[in-house]
Amino acid sequence: MKGYFGIGVENVSKAMNAGAVMRTAHAFGANFSFFVGGPLNKNEIRLSDTSNTEDSLPTYYFNGVKDLILPKGCKLVGIELLDDAEYLPSFKHPRLAAYILGSERYGLSKEILEKCDKIIKIPTKFSLNLALTGGIVLYDRMVSMKNFHNRPLI
Repeated sequence: MKGYFGIGVENVSKAMNAGAVMRTAHAFGANFSFFVGGPLNKNEIRLSDTSNTEDSLPTYYFNGVKDLILPKGCKLVGIELLDDAEYLPSFKHPRLAAYILGSERYGLSKEILEKCDKIIKIPTKFSLNLALTGGIVLYDRMVSMKNFHNRPLI
């Protein structure tokens, strides 16, 4: 499959969630992970990332939204439960993508939402855990972009 992707979190407040997002990214073959702002304890993140992601793929730490730099051509895809966000099951993933999740309590900031090329949501009744949300989005990317055989219908 051509292209690349990464996943990150803005203003993550729980190191365990940050580590779980990194581990999920690593498991799905991400090319990088990143964090924007937020109170981060890198040692706690490393303890919760049992796959030692930073030893296998680049992880970037940006102080704030204005410092976020993505590779040329990379589309920033926000994941947020907004009324006008596109539903994940009908979303066409960009070949070059960086997915971003918001903080556990507040979601994505207005600043980062304005920087997003696309905003998607998982059709759920309420928000999910960060790593679970990231995992669902990355699974959807993998299934929709790789050439898997069709599932048999009952």
